[in-house]
Amino acid sequence: MSVDLAFMSATDLVSRYRAGSVSPVEVVKACLAQIDAHDARLNAFRMVVPEQALEAARRSEARWARGEPCGLLDGVPTSIKDSHDVRGWSTLHGSMTTDPSQEAAEDSPHVARLREHGAVFLGKTNLCEFGWKCVTDSPRTGITRNPWNPAKTPAGSSGGAAVAAAMGMAAINMGGDGGGSIRMPAAFCGVFGIKPTYGRVPRYPQESLIKCAHFGPLTRSVADAALAMTVITRPDARDITALPFDDRDYLADLDGGLNGLRIAFSTRFGGVRPAPEIADSVTMAVGQLEAHGAIVEEADPNLGDTFEAYKVLNSAYQAPKIHGRSPDAIAEMDALLVANARVGEALTVTEVLDAGYEIRRWAEKMAAFHRRYDVLITPTSPVAPFDVGRNNPSALVDSAAKGDHVYCLFNGYLYQTNYTHQPAVSVPCGLTADGLPVGLQIIGPKLSDALLLKIARAVEQIRPIDHAKLVDGPQPKSGRTDAFYLSSSPAIRA
Repeated sequence: MSVDLAFMSATDLVSRYRAGSVSPVEVVKACLAQIDAHDARLNAFRMVVPEQALEAARRSEARWARGEPCGLLDGVPTSIKDSHDVRGWSTLHGSMTTDPSQEAAEDSPHVARLREHGAVFLGKTNLCEFGWKCVTDSPRTGITRNPWNPAKTPAGSSGGAAVAAAMGMAAINMGGDGGGSIRMPAAFCGVFGIKPTYGRVPRYPQESLIKCAHFGPLTRSVADAALAMTVITRPDARDITALPFDDRDYLADLDGGLNGLRIAFSTRFGGVRPAPEIADSVTMAVGQLEAHGAIVEEADPNLGDTFEAYKVLNSAYQAPKIHGRSPDAIAEMDALLVANARVGEALTVTEVLDAGYEIRRWAEKMAAFHRRYDVLITPTSPVAPFDVGRNNPSALVDSAAKGDHVYCLFNGYLYQTNYTHQPAVSVPCGLTADGLPVGLQIIGPKLSDALLLKIARAVEQIRPIDHAKLVDGPQPKSGRTDAFYLSSSPAIRA
């Protein structure tokens, strides 16, 4: 029963709390039991606070007993990525250069909203050092592992959050995405993740000149992410660049129809070539959307080569992470992060400005593309989860140009929308022959977050995934079941 409670959705938990059939204390104990049972093997959490969590759950239980819940997530187990501030907790960013005795004086904006709505914080999840790369390992916390096969990476940087979601360690798991750091872990761990429109979720402190990091939830269901979005999009005066508050209930139209929706489908976005079984799995799922009334066509925005500008932007973004640090401190950091940041230090103003002009070109082409198509669907990743201890799949490193190994080489479907500030999601759509998850990405124009959730909900219903099976350990080598691999799909029009 405790495992069942741990894997219960946030929406179901709130309903059961209201009915009095389930207690927040029982649920938090169940999630803590999942952490106790599996985190030594998977390493999702940097810190866990069982006594604080249980005390918060008891207060929630009392509020529900009085019929006075304090918000939409009262009593829902929640984790926070260890790059986001939680009042009274340290924020270590996976780095040996941060001070574990330095406690945050205030919550980050989205953390504050979650707290106001009664979410129960269980702890902080692991990331790579300063969230710089697409896998989750760091000098401070070591390697985080994929729940579907612990020899594989969960991707990153929000890998701990994705593992926590998949394993029933928490229902709502907050992550951040500066170049795929929500969507890639969601894909590799078989969960849902949303990178909202930039500015939709307030953030503080603000980013530097290069603005690319979006905050959003990783969950086992689209509905849970929609519920979290209703909370974390609420305004915060500290973010002077946030979008105007839209006061939207993101659950409201989640099960609306797809009739007449214009969907573009591309496996070559960003110049990427996916592995055949990944392309096949995503193609099957997209084809099924036609049966739900959508109009699907193969089409691509044709952005051209985006990788060269991305390298400039990525290295410029990393440079401040080593600036002003002593040689001894830098020696304790991830060596490839330092190498990437050194490239950033050597960039000229002209190179950075030219990359900025490229962003404008991407944004203009995407805006024009969305005048014809409501959304663009791609694979989330061109590759399946690969071995831990690597920053990139070996085949991509072997084929990369000299020096490119300091960048993420498997996020070619993802980083463009971080700089164009569009929303994008990853939703599971199948398993590989080795039983590893495949993710499908949905990209929309700015402010289309609710539409992406609705389409993702349809994909989720077409291609369900059972996370509760993960409590029995890694999945068998043959992962093909009727739930994931459909025998046929409607043709996609060229």
